Amino acid sequence: MPHFLKFPAVFRQSLTLLAFAATAASAQTYPARSIEWVVPYPAGGGSDVVARSLTEPMGKALGQAIIINNKPGAGTNIGADYVAHAKADGYTLLTGDTATLAANPSLYSKLNYSAEKDFAPVGLLARFPMVLVVNPAVPAKNLTEFLAWAKNQAAGVSYATPGAGSPHHLTAELFRGKTGLSLVHVPYRGAAPAVQDVAGGQLPFMFVDTAAGMGFINSGRLRAIGIASPKRVKNFETIPTLDEQGLKGFEAYAWQGLVAPTGTPPEVIAQLNKALVDALNTTAVKARFQVLGLEPTPGTPAQMASYAKAEREKWAQVIRASGIKLD
Repeated sequence: MPHFLKFPAVFRQSLTLLAFAATAASAQTYPARSIEWVVPYPAGGGSDVVARSLTEPMGKALGQAIIINNKPGAGTNIGADYVAHAKADGYTLLTGDTATLAANPSLYSKLNYSAEKDFAPVGLLARFPMVLVVNPAVPAKNLTEFLAWAKNQAAGVSYATPGAGSPHHLTAELFRGKTGLSLVHVPYRGAAPAVQDVAGGQLPFMFVDTAAGMGFINSGRLRAIGIASPKRVKNFETIPTLDEQGLKGFEAYAWQGLVAPTGTPPEVIAQLNKALVDALNTTAVKARFQVLGLEPTPGTPAQMASYAKAEREKWAQVIRASGIKLD
């Protein structure tokens, strides 16, 4: 065979080897620059605190800084859309939570991203158990007494939430469906004003996450009736679960995970997951989360994907039954 006919095959083989080497080198050098972590909520809130608690240990493990970029608005949809359409190279991440990954696909008729298709799970971060709390003037100290009191209110019972479609709102709707109570939703702009008004007596009850409610419960400004977890929660051991009080299988959390754009290389996802799990297992992060009443939830990307799918299906049923729409 003439020499000039052999050359293209050799050339093609060289190109293949070069491409393989470049890919391997890229994987070995990730990350080569700082990483952007988008939090779709304002600075200073619970989601922001969780992310900032993890950036230092994760950044140290990865050898690069992780920079928080707060992109609040539209029920997390602004931040989610931004990351869904970012380059899938591991340098743009998102706090994907109950809203983004579970509720919004049913709350909104149209989204600019797909919760199922546009994000690659890295791993779960933490979850905030929901607590049924009342103003101390409400004559109830347990679930049986609360249900009896609520059923005797001819006009129904008003409850506060941080906003329509929030995990707190969805939990209350799940509670309505399980108990048959007549409830009136009063949405606020955030957890702080909602909790303050229940503590002040403007409204009688709400479901509050452990992070937002801990100080009020510990000070006696709110009375905890029951917690929506399958077993009692550390630092809240005196609060019985709603399940053990007769509301079998009642479980509700606000939760968060870390995601990247779909198409991010598997080896990059693996690096990020290892750094995340190691950070969640550090004494400093555990202590920080404990103070906030959070449960760290280290796990694999596959475990997060399974959890998000189950939550999406669960809350879709509640949203359909309640007729909640945000657009």
